[in-house]
Amino acid sequence: MPVATPDQYAEMLDRAKAGGFAYPAINVSSSQTINAVLQGLTEAGSDGILQVTTGGADYFAGHTVKARATGAIAMAQYVRTVAKNYPITVAVHTDHCPKDALDSFLLPVLEASEEQVKAGGEPLFNSHMWDGSAVPLDENIEIAQTLLPRTHAIGSILEIEVGVVGGEEDGVKHEGSNEALYTTVGDVTKAVEALGLGEKGRYISALTFGNVHGVYKPGGVKLRPELLGEIQEGIAAKFDTGPKPLDLVFHGGSGSSAEEIATAVANGVIKMNIDTDTQYAFTRSIAGYMFSNYEGVLKVDGEVGNKKQYDPRAWGKIAETAMAARVVEAAQQLGSAGQSKG
Repeated sequence: MPVATPDQYAEMLDRAKAGGFAYPAINVSSSQTINAVLQGLTEAGSDGILQVTTGGADYFAGHTVKARATGAIAMAQYVRTVAKNYPITVAVHTDHCPKDALDSFLLPVLEASEEQVKAGGEPLFNSHMWDGSAVPLDENIEIAQTLLPRTHAIGSILEIEVGVVGGEEDGVKHEGSNEALYTTVGDVTKAVEALGLGEKGRYISALTFGNVHGVYKPGGVKLRPELLGEIQEGIAAKFDTGPKPLDLVFHGGSGSSAEEIATAVANGVIKMNIDTDTQYAFTRSIAGYMFSNYEGVLKVDGEVGNKKQYDPRAWGKIAETAMAARVVEAAQQLGSAGQSKG
């Protein structure tokens, strides 16, 4: 199926919330990892989201040049071309754009979408994340206020982060007090007062409940997913809405237990970012292949090796399939498996 239209993406998110499941949002950095995500989502019978960070966009453009906006656009165009061959619906998203990357990443990509929509097409990306967690909350919200009308005008959705996800992702490091790792109702109230609850444009919110980016064993991160429910109730009471007025995103989920994930989804998470685990699945399979085929991939003792084994397609297929399996696992954990309308 083609990449979701703006209306289809909105319907995907609405369906997830109504159905009590969430979509896996997988970070990609190459055509191989894109193919792996599409393979995994198809095997799971799940729709999903492919997303690119500043670092991923840098890599798409070529690691010897600095052209991340070009890399992000290339990523979106590749997905839009190859996704037509798969029986699922996907969306494309720009992930984690801090303030110092607005001019080199989010804004030029947004401008490219605006030009495309003006010419009668669709936006390149279905949604964009403004990561204002490293700046004061008031500034975070002010920048979101400038972006929301622009994303709304082209049918895209804005993602904001209220609170701080600890750790590091693609060079974006978040440090602060432990209190900053837990979003408060007061923080979210400020955001809603400025951005509304959809009437000014749709946005989704990454609230923090102890989340940390990176690699952690189960139990190594102290998550409080019940906090999301408390915030939903607080906002519903404050603004006199129905239950779960916020569309939520789960960042920093590596090492989370099935129970923690289920609680987060039950409290309104409709998108969960996945990067560390899929990176490992991809690379671990390559390491295993190389160790198992040592004499074939290296020209040992003057031999010629085995071209069929060192052909990048040989180990690339294995890596893609291993990463796809981790995508299937994510879709099953989040409840999106079997939910695709095809």
